[in-house]
Amino acid sequence: MSPVHTGSAAVGSEAAIAELYKGCYRRLVRSAYALTGDLEEAQDVVQEIFAKAVAAPRKVLAADDPEAWLRTSALNLARTRHRRRAWLDRFLRRSRPDPAGAPNVDRVALLAAMKQLSPVLREAVGLFYLADLSIDEISAALGAPVGTVKARLSRGRTALADILSVKEDDK
Repeated sequence: MSPVHTGSAAVGSEAAIAELYKGCYRRLVRSAYALTGDLEEAQDVVQEIFAKAVAAPRKVLAADDPEAWLRTSALNLARTRHRRRAWLDRFLRRSRPDPAGAPNVDRVALLAAMKQLSPVLREAVGLFYLADLSIDEISAALGAPVGTVKARLSRGRTALADILSVKEDDK
């Protein structure tokens, strides 16, 4: 049973978290989607992070940039889930089914190409192009220097160009 908050500080914290949710939920989902490539997984990750934020609002609200704190937490949770799922998939020797639906052909090609990138390149490229984060925001989210993020973006673009040009040549 959760405690009943009657004080104005608790009500203020709940309102602040609610405003944070309204203001950055979609951006956080895009960031998580850039990493996972799975919209439902990205939404689950962000929902879980907000559930934790509601349970401990002071931790989030005390951060210099609450949205960046939530984004970093969401990306860390997505990575953890991915590692656990990969281990379980190897253990059970099964593969995950593809998501349902028929997305645009170019998007399918891009996402397939991104899956061929290393995780660090995929993170940087996805956060930059799919989540529309700046290099500084990516640097903060990944805990990597700006120069490292720029290098990963450059290597990611080059690798994607090679992958996608090979697919075009095969047609």
